[in-house]
Amino acid sequence: MSVPGARVRRRRRLSASDAAVQRELNLYLDSIGRYLPARFCRFVIWLRRPSRLLIRIAVSLLLMVGGVLSFLPVLGIWMLPLGLIILSQDLRLLQRPLLGAFRWADRRWKGWERVTAGNE
Repeated sequence: MSVPGARVRRRRRLSASDAAVQRELNLYLDSIGRYLPARFCRFVIWLRRPSRLLIRIAVSLLLMVGGVLSFLPVLGIWMLPLGLIILSQDLRLLQRPLLGAFRWADRRWKGWERVTAGNE
């Protein structure tokens, strides 16, 4: 039964390419999680749950503001990309560019590993 004048929020269905981007992005995020300390990794897993949307947005905004204020002690520019990574879970607009950045970094890292392995 619908209430007259009530708005129904419908979640837009993911296209096949959007779903593939989201899956690959999740793989990159999971692989990054393997390098984190155990407590921080548990926090990131907790934060990535779909029910934590508002907390995730607040944390990402605080990190991005901290990144902008990187000239202050303790805060740093590293906070800006971390905030964007967290926010990308909810904003499809950020997912493709972030995935491209992860792919680029992965290619660069593997190239660097080949160069350093050849010098040994």
